Amino acid sequence: MSESMPDPQAAFDVQTQGREADDDILLSVDDLTVTFGGEKGVHAVRGVSYVVRRHETLGIVGESGSGKSVTSLAVMGLLPKSARITGSVKFRGKELVGAKDKSMSTIRGKRIAMIFQDPMTSLDPVYKVGAQITETLKVHNPQMSRADMRKRAIELLEIVGIPNASERVDDYPHQFSGGMRQRVVIAIAMANNPDVIIADEPTTALDVTVQATVLEAIKAAQKETGAALVLITHDLGVIAGMADRVLVMYAGRAVEIGGIDDVFYQPRMPYTVGLLNSLPRMDTDEKTRLTPIVGAPPSLQNLPPGCPFHPRCPLAIEECTKAEPPLVEVDGRMLHRAACIRSDELRGQDRYEAGQVFEATSSDEVLPADIVGADAHPREALEDSTTQQDGTES
Repeated sequence: MSESMPDPQAAFDVQTQGREADDDILLSVDDLTVTFGGEKGVHAVRGVSYVVRRHETLGIVGESGSGKSVTSLAVMGLLPKSARITGSVKFRGKELVGAKDKSMSTIRGKRIAMIFQDPMTSLDPVYKVGAQITETLKVHNPQMSRADMRKRAIELLEIVGIPNASERVDDYPHQFSGGMRQRVVIAIAMANNPDVIIADEPTTALDVTVQATVLEAIKAAQKETGAALVLITHDLGVIAGMADRVLVMYAGRAVEIGGIDDVFYQPRMPYTVGLLNSLPRMDTDEKTRLTPIVGAPPSLQNLPPGCPFHPRCPLAIEECTKAEPPLVEVDGRMLHRAACIRSDELRGQDRYEAGQVFEATSSDEVLPADIVGADAHPREALEDSTTQQDGTES
């Protein structure tokens, strides 16, 4: 098979025509369910399915508590024994659900690597970062000499953009900034050239500039290793710039999945519409107010009847309360699927026009008009305020 970058659309077309490109599928998740507690426990993940192919980036988005991180922890076999996991997770055709820890240890870190959300808890504060990088090399490549492992650790730090890597390799985690620590975690993830990298909200709690450098480090890791990437985030801007496909999760299950253009410009699930239209746009008037999704996600221990989103959905009708809609093809296309009985009503509208379905919950009704914002440009308003404080102008 050629090592050149394949066309993701071509791979999707193969599947659409009813032929599985098995050689390209690295990770296959089918009807994955995770429950904590007894029968009336928390249903954290409910029937999630997706595949990840070579060189592909799959973005997983959703609000906090939607099941994004639990899904990936289940894939890695890192959930506590109290979690009940059903369904299937296959890596290159090998079943991982139910696999013993010894078997999983040969895959974790070598074939599938994970970048965790908080680098400070991912790194051991009493060991130098170089030692933590060489540890994963030593576990999976015991034949490497100590000198080669150190050389590889320095090389990895250089790839992720750590300046003076030959010196910083002997520093402790507390001597790095938050963004630098996250880059060290990325270096550890790519150390053994994995086939799949799972990044669990790698830019959380970082400022915009640092986020950009971390994302560049992830791109460098993917290019260096040739790995597929599963990117979990709540930031749709990150997904737009990084992913080939996107899976939207709500209340523990997938509610829409498709290519970036399909989901961003032709969303067919009201929840996806709400997420997209709660973001600021560069091509709208500066006084245009954002349209929020009112309410909060439901409790996973006590889901409402029918569609879990119907209490917050402006398109909800009585039929929505009777049964939870399945994830089905829209417009007869396997590549784009949505879980909404009224998805056809969003056909033919781009995401900005589709956002009008949330007019009933516009910010005009949420915020009083006198506190929404000043008419002046923010910089002008700041200058006026400064002038009055100086007393040079009343």
